[in-house]
Amino acid sequence: MPYDVIIVGAGPAGSAAARACAAHGLSTLCIEEHGTIGYPVQCAGLLSNAAFAECRISDRPVLNRVSGARVITGRGSELLIDAKVQKAVVVDRAAVDREMAKAAADAGAEYRLKTGVYGVKGNMVLTRGAYGHEKHTFKILIAADGPRSSIARLYGMERAKVYLSGIQADILHDCDPRFVEIYPDASPEFFAWLIPTAPGRVRVGLCGQTNVAERFAALMKKFEPSTTHLVTGTLPLGLMPRTYGHRTLFVGDAAGFAKPTSGGGVYTGIRSARHAAATAIGCCEQGIFDDKALSEYERRWQADFGSELELGFRLFGVRQKMHKEDLDRIVQALKEPSILAAIVEHGDMDRPGKLIKNLLLNPAMLPLLKPLIMSGIRSFF
Repeated sequence: MPYDVIIVGAGPAGSAAARACAAHGLSTLCIEEHGTIGYPVQCAGLLSNAAFAECRISDRPVLNRVSGARVITGRGSELLIDAKVQKAVVVDRAAVDREMAKAAADAGAEYRLKTGVYGVKGNMVLTRGAYGHEKHTFKILIAADGPRSSIARLYGMERAKVYLSGIQADILHDCDPRFVEIYPDASPEFFAWLIPTAPGRVRVGLCGQTNVAERFAALMKKFEPSTTHLVTGTLPLGLMPRTYGHRTLFVGDAAGFAKPTSGGGVYTGIRSARHAAATAIGCCEQGIFDDKALSEYERRWQADFGSELELGFRLFGVRQKMHKEDLDRIVQALKEPSILAAIVEHGDMDRPGKLIKNLLLNPAMLPLLKPLIMSGIRSFF
């Protein structure tokens, strides 16, 4: 059957694109390889206020609301950042995905679950699964199929620069529900986290490039053996060199849009999906589907959040060069009242650029931010 737009992947990015396209009147098909939308869950479920607002759903999936974070180094230094107001929500990600898909279906998008794409020939996708073998033609294809994008693989597209592995467990543990906990030493390439989901329940996870299972096991020794749910996942960092081509637009994790500073991908995923939908609508209205027309998509997301992702990847590179002593000194320095006030005022999980600029201009931080300056972060501004 012919469609104006076919979307591969029914996560937040895929459903956001499906909803926008269908609401504009385009015939829209969303293909999902799993049998249930939202599973398996491969997300920590911590969304900034802005990211949750982008989902455009009810508050039903919200499990907890947090106002800050506690950073704890391996040497025992601790930094408490408390905004005193809600900064983020902890959600049931499966419920988020399902509600977003329902909104897209209500707008007119068609969903095919338990269906995988095994080939693309011109403007036709070849699928197999619960509906048997099928062929569907499209005017625009939107790839929202995650960090191991099958569409990118079929096209031979160059992928994200770095892939991290993650492990996360839901466990029984008491903590202050207002604060996420960050353990920067638990993974030299990234960090580990504790996210309170409900009274007496938390999510503990870790991302890294090497020895991830061993480091996660060491982290879990801090807690009682009470795992109720365990998941693994992949985190792509560093943008695809080109996020369009072959009548196809790549969004979310498929394009490498996860934030290198936090690993979150819902905000950038949904924002990119809306830019992709706007581009698809324009192409369908004009009847033009060449690369020049598709390049409008890249212009849009670059203008929106491209500089933030570029900055974040530079910071990720600097992180790789830091030792435990460096991290401990930085945590100690951040306790300085003017610096802490700046973090509370300017801190933004989705757009860290403003905070970094502010910190670079604070004399108290200059000796400790030497690694950033030497790596060229200052020249970014």
